[in-house]
Amino acid sequence: MRIWVDGGLRDTADATVSVLDHGLTVGDGVFETLKAVQGRPFALTRHLERLARSARGLGLPEPDLDEVARACAAVLAANPLPYGRLRITYTGGISPLGSDRGDAGATLVVAIGAAVPPEQPGVAVTVPWTRNERGALSGLKTTSYGENVVALARAREQGASEALFANTQGRLCEGTGSNVFVVIGGRLLTPPLSSGCLAGITRDLVMGWAGAEEADLPLEALAEAEEVFLTSSLRDVHSMRRVDARELPGAPGPVTAKAMRIFAERSAAEPNP
Repeated sequence: MRIWVDGGLRDTADATVSVLDHGLTVGDGVFETLKAVQGRPFALTRHLERLARSARGLGLPEPDLDEVARACAAVLAANPLPYGRLRITYTGGISPLGSDRGDAGATLVVAIGAAVPPEQPGVAVTVPWTRNERGALSGLKTTSYGENVVALARAREQGASEALFANTQGRLCEGTGSNVFVVIGGRLLTPPLSSGCLAGITRDLVMGWAGAEEADLPLEALAEAEEVFLTSSLRDVHSMRRVDARELPGAPGPVTAKAMRIFAERSAAEPNP
């Protein structure tokens, strides 16, 4: 495997960053994950724009998006895969052992690994921990993923592939690495960004392509929804057959199936929408 680290491709054994990198010591970094099919990344421009937004929100130096795009192209060319997870990581760089940043400059890493689409339909569970919709990191895609690791481990223990959070107000928010959509009364709904959820790339495309609406929903909406599906860069549109102990027979339902079909058709026709 060839990985881009700070300006060039390196073999896996040589693709290292300092143990003093702020991304390692305090989680001071942002990242993007893209789907790559036959060496072609999906929605690259949107992902690069969100990387820059997250970096600004965290107070990191503005990333050189041309360099990031070159790094992605180099990694994809060096590691041909039929279906891959392309990961861009951008951190505060070498810094003191504390929350203060150093002045050595940011670190850029781009890597890829083989991936497979998720099994359809899937299973999700809710967890007792909450997203802080008023926190400093709300809406940013940062490398501070500890609570996601804990929540996803809880989901795995219960035979599920994703964990769903409410926010501090008890409103439906998001998954550990996904946005959530519900069908209630035939309407396709998803929590607003004010809930604290990430502005997902696939979420935004599904809203535009499939006609979903934002709605402020209680977590209990999952118990009345006729259909539930998740979206993310690697999931696309991922139907849920069970949420907690509640079975959703016939998944994917008609609204979900239509969203899946539309997304598959539009994303194939428009690889950088």
